Amino acid sequence: MIEIEALHVRFDDVHAVRGVSFAVARGASFGIVGESGSGKSTVLRAFSGLNPDWTGRMSLAGTPLAPRREKQFFRRVQMVFQDPYGSLHPRQTVDRALSEPLLVHGIGDIETRVLRGLAEVALPASVRFRYPHQLSGGQRQRVAIARALMAEPEVMLLDEPTSALDVSVQAEVLNLLVDLQQRRGLTYLMVSHNLAVVAHLCAMIGVMQEGEMVEQISADDLRLGRTVHPHTAALRALSTELEEVQ
Repeated sequence: MIEIEALHVRFDDVHAVRGVSFAVARGASFGIVGESGSGKSTVLRAFSGLNPDWTGRMSLAGTPLAPRREKQFFRRVQMVFQDPYGSLHPRQTVDRALSEPLLVHGIGDIETRVLRGLAEVALPASVRFRYPHQLSGGQRQRVAIARALMAEPEVMLLDEPTSALDVSVQAEVLNLLVDLQQRRGLTYLMVSHNLAVVAHLCAMIGVMQEGEMVEQISADDLRLGRTVHPHTAALRALSTELEEVQ
């Protein structure tokens, strides 16, 4: 479903992404982890069409992607951002947030689809006419996920989707994403600094360091410590230490 080959992204004198290549099968999940500034979010933004200044090759379901995307791409590929409060308009109700993608893409039966969208992310119909500030962080992220699903995409891009949430809520949102993927056959490309979160959702993981993808490893091998690159081993050790502290 997703193919990225020899991707390079530069910002002035900064070579942010250096020759990154990977592929994600239809219905599979691929996670990208790395420290802040490693280039992981830049890869996601390049594929999403938010950053058109890149070189290399990218394709969606075998169709090559140009730097400027056609409207149809944004129906097939949707993104869930890190901060649900920042990604939802503070003066728009949940109903407006969910209706807007349907209007943009010319999809009818709005009433039924909005109610179904709320139910799909386990939100009661009573939140439909509330504003973002009237919801909890977990509820806001569920609204953001429901909004991304409105256009019935094939691919979901997840940019640190649980990092702004309390630990107790993170597991609920991750389990929701797992359930949605199984029911809809979605393909996920996820970025996070949290190895445990990525390993929960993604079968394969790419490790970024200073703009390069230094290792691709299965979640099972990561759990067992079967790493190849020293940076992957260091990230795993740090993750284990943090889990022990908590």
